[in-house]
Amino acid sequence: MPVSPHPNPFADWLRTHAAPLAHLDPDAPLDDLEPLRAVVGDARVVAIGESSHFIQEFAVMRERILRFLVERCGFTVLAFEYGFSEGFALDAWAQGEGTDDALAAHLAGTIPVGLDAPLRWLRHHNRTAATPVRFAGVDIPAAGGSLLPALTPVADYLRQIDPEALPALQEALRIAAPFAAGSGAVAAPAWTRLATAEQDALSALLARLLIRFRALEPLYVSRGDQQGYDIAVRRLEGACHADYAFRAMADLFAGKGLTADTSARDAYMAHSVLWHLERLEPGTRVVLAAHNAHIQRTPVSFDGHLTGLPMGQHLHRALGAAYLPLGLTSTTGHTADMPRDENARFGFTIDATPLEPAEPGSIEAAFTDAGLGLSIADLRQARPRSPGRTDLPPGPDRIRIQSAYLHTPVVEAFDAVLHTPTSTVTDTLDTA
Repeated sequence: MPVSPHPNPFADWLRTHAAPLAHLDPDAPLDDLEPLRAVVGDARVVAIGESSHFIQEFAVMRERILRFLVERCGFTVLAFEYGFSEGFALDAWAQGEGTDDALAAHLAGTIPVGLDAPLRWLRHHNRTAATPVRFAGVDIPAAGGSLLPALTPVADYLRQIDPEALPALQEALRIAAPFAAGSGAVAAPAWTRLATAEQDALSALLARLLIRFRALEPLYVSRGDQQGYDIAVRRLEGACHADYAFRAMADLFAGKGLTADTSARDAYMAHSVLWHLERLEPGTRVVLAAHNAHIQRTPVSFDGHLTGLPMGQHLHRALGAAYLPLGLTSTTGHTADMPRDENARFGFTIDATPLEPAEPGSIEAAFTDAGLGLSIADLRQARPRSPGRTDLPPGPDRIRIQSAYLHTPVVEAFDAVLHTPTSTVTDTLDTA
């Protein structure tokens, strides 16, 4: 591995503190992951990131970490950057409902972000497990691609619980149907082509329905049950956050966006994780899979401008040390850039872009200069006032996101970073 000509004191720290890992094989023995046990400790939520979607090595490593956390650390839930509303059907499948082949139908029309393999492992594991592992979606519907996955089951709920409110919900469905798509990259531009009156009517209908749901909770619960109400209102909240996200994205692209206005999606994801934690069995521990930029505990900024408050920041505020973000990155190979293309199936294409040499000051440069291969570094030991820390210079101030860099104090953003020496872009969009 080539060494950078730039001095990198943090690389010296990595050489003595990073733990080597042996395998990139999801079925291989898990002993090399034992250093994770000390990192995880008593955490209730361990978030596993990736610097880019559609990378084979990251998907495989997340599968291995999932196995380790379930089999050796007692974790009982896999939460994913996937629609909260849609997640219930996948949980039922993971618990044994339907046939093995039915998963393809559940995932049809959704962006293939690596759910297939871990879900199949969950279903197989649950056949003999004393404590089955649950699946939980945490995202807004269709990752912002459509309101229908959330609003359609809410309409079914209202038919039984509050038929008087059903016409308002049906009107919201009518307005939302024309711009429904498989991703926000398709839906957001289509939303902007709605008449302003339709956009405003949709927002007003969703807000009025949500306020009614909250005001009439005792009545709704008396006509049904608490669980049904809780799920329905959370679905409606997802639709409201997605509707807000359409406006925020439209304003951003028009050059008039408010500061950090695209944070609505991350806030919803964080509170979905907490929603599941509050309602699942006592002692529930969650493995959370999402992009590095969602799981980090520090704000997201580009070019010095605050862009968003990530899910990880919200979870850290709520859970403190019980939330542990683990970033994944690589130093060579390719990354998956996603240029917008409204004519493509999901509104973007995947470009396998060669990774440039790591930028000085990045965590990737530190791994490169340390000459490390597949390895994991517990960054908590590199923070000021950490036990046993010597006079260590400041840590890296940036981490890759696709082929660019996100400027953030890496040792504060993540508790640990796992490094794969190379990365390979999958062609899942073409084969899905």
